[in-house]
Amino acid sequence: MVIGILGAGQLARMLALAGKPLGLKFIFLDPTPASCAADLGKHLIGDYTDKALLTQLAEESDIITYEFENVPVEIIDFLNANTPVYPPAKALFIGQDRITEKTFLQDLGIATASFSAVSSLEELQQAMPDIGYPAILKTRRLGYDGKGQVVLSSDQDLAEAWQAVKSAPCVVEGFVPFDREISIIASRSVSGEIVYYPLSENEHHKGILRLAKNTQNDPLQAQAENYINTILTALDYVGTIALELFAVDNNIIANEFAPRVHNSGHWTIEGSETSQFENHLRAIMDMPLGSTHSLGYAAMQNFIGNVPASNQLLSLSQVHLHLYDKAARKGRKLAHATIRTDTLKNFTDLIDSLTELAKQSDDS
Repeated sequence: MVIGILGAGQLARMLALAGKPLGLKFIFLDPTPASCAADLGKHLIGDYTDKALLTQLAEESDIITYEFENVPVEIIDFLNANTPVYPPAKALFIGQDRITEKTFLQDLGIATASFSAVSSLEELQQAMPDIGYPAILKTRRLGYDGKGQVVLSSDQDLAEAWQAVKSAPCVVEGFVPFDREISIIASRSVSGEIVYYPLSENEHHKGILRLAKNTQNDPLQAQAENYINTILTALDYVGTIALELFAVDNNIIANEFAPRVHNSGHWTIEGSETSQFENHLRAIMDMPLGSTHSLGYAAMQNFIGNVPASNQLLSLSQVHLHLYDKAARKGRKLAHATIRTDTLKNFTDLIDSLTELAKQSDDS
C-alpha cells in the first residue's frame, strides 16, 4: 500500500519510518527540494496547490494524509475526489483558525481561556477591559512554535504588539494561571476504534516545546479523554490527534488541538507499545489499533538550532537519538532524544542530563 503525505518534514519522516516495517511505501508532496523525509519515498517537488502534482499524488496513493495543518483546505476536497484523505477536511478547516477553533471547542462544552477576535488596534483596545491582563495576542492563522504571538502586560503594550503582528487578524486571549501544561494524544480508525495515550506533561521556552514526558496514572487522564473523545466524535475524525491543555487545580482548560501527529508524543516511539505514528497509519488504513501502554517512564527532549554531539547523547544509557537531517537554522527543531527507563530516579537523572546538554546547544 502507498501512503501519500502532504509535507515532507520531520513528522512525515517519522510516519514513514513507522510505516516501513508494515511494508508501506510513501510518496510526499513538498515544495522544499531538500526535505528531510524525501529519501524515504518518492518526492514530488512543488506547491501544494499545483493541480498536476496533486493529481499525480492522488493517482499514485492509496490513502493520503498530511503532516501539518497549514496546507490549503480546498486541496483536500480536490484529492478526495479520487483518493481518501485523512484526517477529514473539517478538522483541518477548524484547526487553521484560532477563533473558529475556540468557538468550536466552547460549543462542545470544552472550557477555554476567555478570548476575543480583533482586527484592528482599536478593537484590541476595546477588548482588553473584558479580557484583562496579562493576555496573549495571537495571529488567527499560520502561527506555530510561538510565532505570531505577543504577551500583553498593560495598555502600553498594545500599539507595539499590533505592529509586531503586522496588523494581521488576531485573537486576544486571557492568560491562564496554569499549574502544568499537558496534552493528550488519541487515535481513531475509520471504523471508529479509539485508543488514548497517557497524558504528556510539557515544558515550553519561547513558545517552543522543549521537554515532554509521560505521566503515570494522572488524575486528569479521564477528563482529558472525555474532552478529546468529544472532539473526535464531533469531527468524525480519522487518524492521530493531539489536544493541548492547561491543568488548573483539578480541572483542565483547552488551548488548541492539532489534527495530526504531535511533537509532545515523540516519546511514544520508544516509550509505548505502539507509537503515535504507527497508530496514525493503522487508523487511516482501518487496521486494528495498537496498545498505547507505556513501557515504563518515557520522555522526549527537543534540540533547537543546534544538536549536541552524538557521542555525548549516546553515552547516556537508555537514550535514543533521532536526527532529522535538516540544515541548522536559528530556532529550528533539528532533532530529539527520547528516554525510556524503569526507575523514577534514573528517569529524573537522565532528564537532567539531557536538559543540560540541550541548554548548552540551544540557540533560540
